[in-house]
Amino acid sequence: MSTKEADAHFAGWMRNNLDLAARHFDLNITTEPVFGWRLRSIGARAENVHGPCWLRVVSQEPEWAQGHSWTGTLAGNKIKGVPKPYVLGVFEWTDGRVQRAEVSTLMPGQPCSPTDVLRLPPALSDQWWSDLVRSVDTLATIRTDRINSDQNRVTQGIRERFDGSIDTTVDQWETVHGDLHWSNLVHPTFGLLDWELWGRGPAGTDAATLLCYSLLVPDTAEAVHALFADVLDTPTGRIAQLYVVTRLLRRIDAGDHPDLAEPLTRHAHAVLTTARDDAT
Repeated sequence: MSTKEADAHFAGWMRNNLDLAARHFDLNITTEPVFGWRLRSIGARAENVHGPCWLRVVSQEPEWAQGHSWTGTLAGNKIKGVPKPYVLGVFEWTDGRVQRAEVSTLMPGQPCSPTDVLRLPPALSDQWWSDLVRSVDTLATIRTDRINSDQNRVTQGIRERFDGSIDTTVDQWETVHGDLHWSNLVHPTFGLLDWELWGRGPAGTDAATLLCYSLLVPDTAEAVHALFADVLDTPTGRIAQLYVVTRLLRRIDAGDHPDLAEPLTRHAHAVLTTARDDAT
């Protein structure tokens, strides 16, 4: 079976999983389903007598169907003050792999981009940008024992990709979303989706992530940098940027976002130059 045929077979299986979850929750699917990264998840708008909602199924090998990333969306219900979905119900079953279905409140509006990487300038209001900053700042103060990234992970990631002499010590930690890219952001009213990975990480992780995913649209990248300069232009903020770059470069190595490779590498070199200047 070719890769294309295997993907088509798996996509059909995921559609069946979504239908099974809809029956479990007594929901009617009302839109064409959309697939997540590498068909790992599938989601669609749905409704029942109580109104519209969002139904999502994620599929994982049993050894990976555990831990913070597996329960992050439900655990995110504790977060207040950030416009986000609220999980209404969870259903798990095993069929060789482990499937986890979650039905959530439906966020109004549309994703800011059909892909994680921004490729066209977004038409966003001043209020939207203000709500973004306020939400990132609010999230940073949430207390949790969940871990998005720790010092060892940051150090290993940066030193595997860049000059091992750079000081990778993180001296400021905060709670982060951990995957703040453009298809997880909703407009025209601000909203933030996909809370699998949230937890403690270097201060500036979310700002760095959004900045890196904006590099193909320089005006937007500059706007993101200006909004979050207070954290990005600090030693920890620069470490956060380098760590995000290493994560994205691994994705690029695997075939994702090839057009982002060159601007991402240029950005990393600029950050490295500033970090070395800080150390002298």
